[in-house]
Amino acid sequence: MDKDSEQIKHLKIRKMKREEVEFAIEMAAAEGWNPGIHDGELFYEADQEGFFIAELEGKPVGCASAVAYDSDFGFLGLFVVKPELQRKGIGIKLTEKCLEHLRDRNIGLDGVVENEKKYQKVMKFRSSYSNLRFEGKGGGEIPDGLVKISKVPFEKLLEYDRRMFPAPRPGFLKKWVNQPDSYAFATLEDGNLKGYGVIRKCRIGYKIGPLFADNQTTAEKIFRALRASVPEETIYFDVPEPNKKAMEIAKRYHMNVMFRTIRMYNRKEPDIELDKVYGVTSFELG
Repeated sequence: MDKDSEQIKHLKIRKMKREEVEFAIEMAAAEGWNPGIHDGELFYEADQEGFFIAELEGKPVGCASAVAYDSDFGFLGLFVVKPELQRKGIGIKLTEKCLEHLRDRNIGLDGVVENEKKYQKVMKFRSSYSNLRFEGKGGGEIPDGLVKISKVPFEKLLEYDRRMFPAPRPGFLKKWVNQPDSYAFATLEDGNLKGYGVIRKCRIGYKIGPLFADNQTTAEKIFRALRASVPEETIYFDVPEPNKKAMEIAKRYHMNVMFRTIRMYNRKEPDIELDKVYGVTSFELG
């Protein structure tokens, strides 16, 4: 038995405790993913049974998340293995644990481009479309006609969010839109929600997500409010490439593409209103 096989033989994969999620966030930061400063506690809220840690000789060496939103849909993310231990089978063992947790659900993930073929071949995922991360600067004025998210009845927000996301996510959503160091705006017309967006503080700058809206005019108004809330800060905006109107907004405000992920599913692309998804919530949780 070679040294690598001997190591993997002693690998232990178990559920993370709440306080261990920060290990995953630090690993993500080291990869350059620039997590939000409150992401650990917020992510864990989505599925407390769905975060896993890989250990060798009692020391953490890798992590992954497999969030089961409901009985039909789950999302994989936070796949990181320490650089010196990559390509030794640890990632495969983490994957097996995640898939075991999510069972027969339709599963999504945002994979880096260089891993697309691996996900297709090894995990049998199919590519759906690209998400592009744009980088720009905050500033400008907050437009009239918006309300703070706290003014929106939560049931209305949850119902609206479900149209653009493949499953209900009440516990996560309630904390996400009210997290510290963030700003969130919505548009109401005759009491009906027409769009909402959140921008949160990250290790570097701020990230917009989600930004859901019925049309480009509403989306841009919310985008401008989020952008104006953090003047002179670097901002990031993760846009589904098929939504050309969202791409237009990013380019209109002189944002530049930093990198691309591939949205993939193991079964089918969910039936959501993708044309109203102007900004993805997060690459880690969908």
